[in-house]
Amino acid sequence: MRDLSRPVLSASTLDVGRDLLDAAHRHRLGAHAVALAYRVLISLVPLALLSIALMGAFGLESVWQGSISPTLHRHLMPSVAAAADDTAQGIFERNGAVLLALATVMVVWNTFRAMREVEHTLDEIHEKQRPARAFLPGVGRRLALAGVVDVCILGALGLFVAAPRVVDDGTVHQVLVVLRWLPALLLLWLAVAALFRYAPAERPQTRWASGGSALVVGGWLVASVAFGAWSASVASYKTALGTLTAFLVLTAYTQAVAYVFVLGAQLDETLRRRESGSRASRR
Repeated sequence: MRDLSRPVLSASTLDVGRDLLDAAHRHRLGAHAVALAYRVLISLVPLALLSIALMGAFGLESVWQGSISPTLHRHLMPSVAAAADDTAQGIFERNGAVLLALATVMVVWNTFRAMREVEHTLDEIHEKQRPARAFLPGVGRRLALAGVVDVCILGALGLFVAAPRVVDDGTVHQVLVVLRWLPALLLLWLAVAALFRYAPAERPQTRWASGGSALVVGGWLVASVAFGAWSASVASYKTALGTLTAFLVLTAYTQAVAYVFVLGAQLDETLRRRESGSRASRR
């Protein structure tokens, strides 16, 4: 039985919470989250096209036919669902190399633009001024980070969708349904850790397994599961009101994803500053 004389939250935990809220206000995390959410939102269409093109390239048409298409027919008007089916089938049946290349360029370009906002956000969190650098090294670093983030996100999506399709049923299928979460979450963790380590002007001694990255990956997981459950069970796009509601929920989802990211980055910096202050006081 828990000792009722002891507080549920320690004083240090409450201090961290107060410091985190104060830093979030001082560093304008809300404004940065809105800017990042906008980048996520405009990346969804090219990301969807790229995903369909990759399904065709890797022979995963059954994912569309068995999972995505039935869901669209349940939630969309028949004419819209049929148009989506025709578009996907057209990509599968024709040479999708041009579309694959175009969608890849659009996704990488949007992520590349988002890297600039990530840099601004992390620099303000670390309270460091970015030094003037040559143009090409800065572009190269953002492109490298954009590539890492896109590969990790697409890899996580691919593993999550394709792993259960390796075996259609039976015990192995159930095992794959459960085990797919581990590599998908590890890829997301890698993307977050790379951004926390290499995007800011300052190179913090960020641990690959930090409280901030755990908050980000856990928050993304909770938000994505909730959004997926709502999309599959509640959402209806057959009326104007349903479509508007779906867009508002999608916008709220991107805002949640972005805000969790900046809050995780601020948590790591808050903990680092408190640890540095504690070490200095002991000297």
